[in-house]
Amino acid sequence: MTLMFWVAIAVGSALGGMARFAMSHATYEWLGRDFAWGTLGVNVTGSFFVGLLTLLLLDKWAVSAEWKAFLIVGFLGSFTTFATFSYETLQFIQLGDWLKAMLNILASVLLSILAVLLGFWVAKQFLVL
Repeated sequence: MTLMFWVAIAVGSALGGMARFAMSHATYEWLGRDFAWGTLGVNVTGSFFVGLLTLLLLDKWAVSAEWKAFLIVGFLGSFTTFATFSYETLQFIQLGDWLKAMLNILASVLLSILAVLLGFWVAKQFLVL
């Protein structure tokens, strides 16, 4: 792997982390902090774009390995966050709010998988064109 490959991942990661913070912060401002809305939002959104872009970048658009690494590994890898999801779920458990903990687990996993499927479906619509 070339130096540009690693630079693409680094730059994508920096931008993805900033985008995650901005979207999560805006979501919490809008919906409040009584549930893990910000993390759920970025993970479901990121999952959609992983599904969409993975299929498009592999089957439709001829882009370099560096662009793929920038978008998928760097930006979207940094944009989504399993660690924050885990921490917020643990906070619910420590507060004794098992309902919110289980809802966060189920919603995060199921909605993220559905979002990847939706991204694939949307990408396949582009592949027909």
